[in-house]
Amino acid sequence: MSHTKTALITGANKGIGYAAARQLGSLGYTVLLGARSEARGKEAAAKLISEGYDARHIVLDVTDQGTIDAASKQIADEFGSLDVLVNNAGASFEAFASPSQLELSDLKATYETNFFGVFAVTKAFLPLLTEAPAGRIVNVSSGLGSLTFMSDTAAANFNFLAYPSSKTAVNALTIMFAKEFRNTPLKINAADPGYTSTDLTGNQGHRSAEVAAKVIVHLATLPDDGPTGGFFSENGPVSW
Repeated sequence: MSHTKTALITGANKGIGYAAARQLGSLGYTVLLGARSEARGKEAAAKLISEGYDARHIVLDVTDQGTIDAASKQIADEFGSLDVLVNNAGASFEAFASPSQLELSDLKATYETNFFGVFAVTKAFLPLLTEAPAGRIVNVSSGLGSLTFMSDTAAANFNFLAYPSSKTAVNALTIMFAKEFRNTPLKINAADPGYTSTDLTGNQGHRSAEVAAKVIVHLATLPDDGPTGGFFSENGPVSW
């Protein structure tokens, strides 16, 4: 089995996930780009390879258990363990609808990717992460998922339900998994990349994907005495 450090990033063919893959690749990791589209995943991996990084595409749809299981087996067969998992894939279907106008189907679809997908992928890859000497899980959350932020009257214009609450749920998941593995080398944290210019934001964010990815890479490469069960931006802890 390979002893090169490996990092799997979901939703890695573009945006923050791709930027995180490039940055981890620059640190010597073999980066595994999880993407639903085989063509787009291969194209993204080829770009990183052309820049000198060790990159592979992995077919992975976080809402499809079959692809999750197949990806886990593929990585187990080739590498035997996984050093880093970045749960980056995300979606929003609500179009900023107020809570009373939100369709149940849109709420469910958002949670299917943003919460249940994170749970399914984390559970599937935990055996490989615990085989690594010092596994790291980074759950890409959002400042919008902070209950402190939501309850601030200054945030009154951000009163939509599906996406923010799905990230609040991801924060809770982060805490609970971190508690379970607190006496092991595995560290699990949530990252707030900030308001970033990506497809998810309609390219309206004021931050670049490269800048947003830095906190993810920081948490993915924490030293042995680093934190676990926390919620962090590039400026430090974020209020729950």
